Amino acid sequence: MNNEQVFSADWLGRTLTIKTGKLARQADAAVTVQYGDTSVLATVVEAKVEREGIDFFPLMVEFEEKLYAAGIIKGSRWIKREGRPSDEAVLTGRMIDRSIRPLFQAGSKKDVQVIITVLSADMQNDYDIISLIAASAVLSIAGLNWRGPISGVRVGRVEGKYVFNPTYAERELSDLDLIVVGTDKKTIMIEAASKEIKEADMLEAIKQGQNQLQGALKLIKRVVDGVKLAEKKPVKKLVDQVELTAEAEKAKVFALAKDWLNKNISEILFDKTYYTKGERKAAVDAIKDSLKQYLFDQSIGKDLRQQAVSQLVDEAVDAEVTRAILRDKKRVDGRQLDEIRPLLAEAGILPRIHGSGLFNRGETQVLSIVTLGAPGLEQSLEGLEGVGTKRYMHHYNFPPFSVGEAKPLRGAGRREIGHGALAEKALAPVLPTKEEFPYTIRVVSETLGSNGSSSMAATCGSSLALMDAGAPIKKAVAGIAMGLASNEDLSRWEVLTDLQDLEDGQGGMDFKITGTADGITAIQLDTKTDGLTDEIIAKTLTQGQKARLEILQVMNKAIDKPRPDLSPYAPRITSFHIEPDRIREVIGTGGKVINEIIAATGVSIDIDDDGLVMVCGTDAAKCEEAVNWIKNIVRDFEPGEIFTGKVVRLMDFGVFVQLTPNKDGMAHVSELAPYRIGRPSDFINIGDEVTVKIIEIDDQGRVNLTLKDLPENEHLWKDGKGKQEASGLPGGRPSFGHNGRDHGDRGNHRPERRGGFRR
Repeated sequence: MNNEQVFSADWLGRTLTIKTGKLARQADAAVTVQYGDTSVLATVVEAKVEREGIDFFPLMVEFEEKLYAAGIIKGSRWIKREGRPSDEAVLTGRMIDRSIRPLFQAGSKKDVQVIITVLSADMQNDYDIISLIAASAVLSIAGLNWRGPISGVRVGRVEGKYVFNPTYAERELSDLDLIVVGTDKKTIMIEAASKEIKEADMLEAIKQGQNQLQGALKLIKRVVDGVKLAEKKPVKKLVDQVELTAEAEKAKVFALAKDWLNKNISEILFDKTYYTKGERKAAVDAIKDSLKQYLFDQSIGKDLRQQAVSQLVDEAVDAEVTRAILRDKKRVDGRQLDEIRPLLAEAGILPRIHGSGLFNRGETQVLSIVTLGAPGLEQSLEGLEGVGTKRYMHHYNFPPFSVGEAKPLRGAGRREIGHGALAEKALAPVLPTKEEFPYTIRVVSETLGSNGSSSMAATCGSSLALMDAGAPIKKAVAGIAMGLASNEDLSRWEVLTDLQDLEDGQGGMDFKITGTADGITAIQLDTKTDGLTDEIIAKTLTQGQKARLEILQVMNKAIDKPRPDLSPYAPRITSFHIEPDRIREVIGTGGKVINEIIAATGVSIDIDDDGLVMVCGTDAAKCEEAVNWIKNIVRDFEPGEIFTGKVVRLMDFGVFVQLTPNKDGMAHVSELAPYRIGRPSDFINIGDEVTVKIIEIDDQGRVNLTLKDLPENEHLWKDGKGKQEASGLPGGRPSFGHNGRDHGDRGNHRPERRGGFRR
């Protein structure tokens, strides 16, 4: 049975189509969204009953990146099934999660799972925006308690002009990659990477994005109007008189607890300034203990006492912190609204490693460590967008001790991947090009203490560590997390600089901004409101710039420019260009030549298709040997050049001398000495070292040499060695290959050969 409904509209020059009713009909709701030839399927299912014993909303957003969507079979020889999600897939899922989560009912404990699967990818239209629209559409028709719909758009800027939903090709030319998600009037989520864009320009781009996302939003509203919303049938529950009595008792106890909190929470929370996270936690614990005691004195049973404390105190603390900020502009730790906690920056604190930076902001502490490697250590990427490589990587770790907890250590989760990617994005615009600095760069940020935006501390630590490593980054990069205190309708609000613990509650935001002294390099916003106004965003960008410049001043005191030299423990890379059509000479048949160089010198060698050669090793002398070896392979010889080399072959008509590892020249018997030589073997031996000068490069590329008139060879002639008084000279010169090596008998009757032996 096919009950498919189709809704289409032109959006930014391409057709956006939303379909429902055909696929995945056992889900609560399902839609397919197509833009160009990129198509995604989104489904949503809500659990029938609430999950017991949790204090959070259990939303699961799963983004499925299927290689068949791009006509790709996994490159591994052993594993062909998609496995662990790629970082790109994780980041797309996080972006969608951060966009839809604020609009769910607070306090719901029913599992909600949104699964987005890419069905086809046209390599023109990025699937992340389409997936977001699909998630919004499917939630809007699922009958859930969700305050959507929302929409999103990607904004680029090419030659000063804004481009909306740019193609992959247009994104390569853009100095801005901005995703704006919002309702018809407010902004809910921002994700941005940019090349030092000014705050005013970023604000304008966000406003432009807010305007342009309306086209897709109108289509989703048409879908909602045209589709009968799924009816969520309530689970019937038999309620007896005992349960009714228990609910009534619970309501009475909760009312009693709320009254006590309203009268006492402010006095406990603000009776003094709580400078540390531990002090603030102790204050909250004191509120919980006092409430428990009060309820005990009122003869309330243990279970009801515990329910009241666990369900009411944290919410009441959030509300009181917000009230104090809005009413008195007072923060729990005593700071001004635009004040940053104490800062400390250090560089070069670890021995032997290639570079390190330590950054402290209040109780948040991150140690970043740089490792430099050969170009061949780049990360290989495989996904819907094809295959590629990545030469700069930032990995973020968040061990449990950083927040004073004891938990099992696991691999990197979504949070770690997301925080690492944000700091990576922040530094990318200031990195040197591969030609300027051909190293593979890995930065690891270890979170040693966390209390408010360790990802921004990782950005600062990475900048310090890269400079300490001698990586020629163009400028220092800093980051700051901005917060918000607001009432429910946003009629009153205040922007907070340097967000921390108790300030990240309902009505707040986490607005992370990174950049240099000259502009913004990255933004990541999520909020616990129904969306932000343009006025809030403008104030946040301006106040964030002030904070960023203050942090940069502290960082510059630790290290204000890259060190002139690399760590002695870092590998050295020498890079140079050769003609692309001569790459095969350096590599050799089956890699014979390049492998010989690597085996002899212990270096690594990488050659790009454009002829860029990169030689990497820790022994400077061995690196130089390898570089000279390669340069000699591809060098063009000129008459008059002088070489010192070993005799590699003796013939009746002359000797062959090795000039470079893959090139020999021949000195005719008449060019061996200032007197007549009879047999070259009477004058010199294989393995003897002689100095030669090129006298001719013939039309076949053969190199003809002489030993005469070179003072370095006088010791060969002083005793008249090999001298012959008989008249006549050996016969004419033989024909030999283009590299100067002879493979036949002397004389002119040997068949001519092409090519030649390469040593």
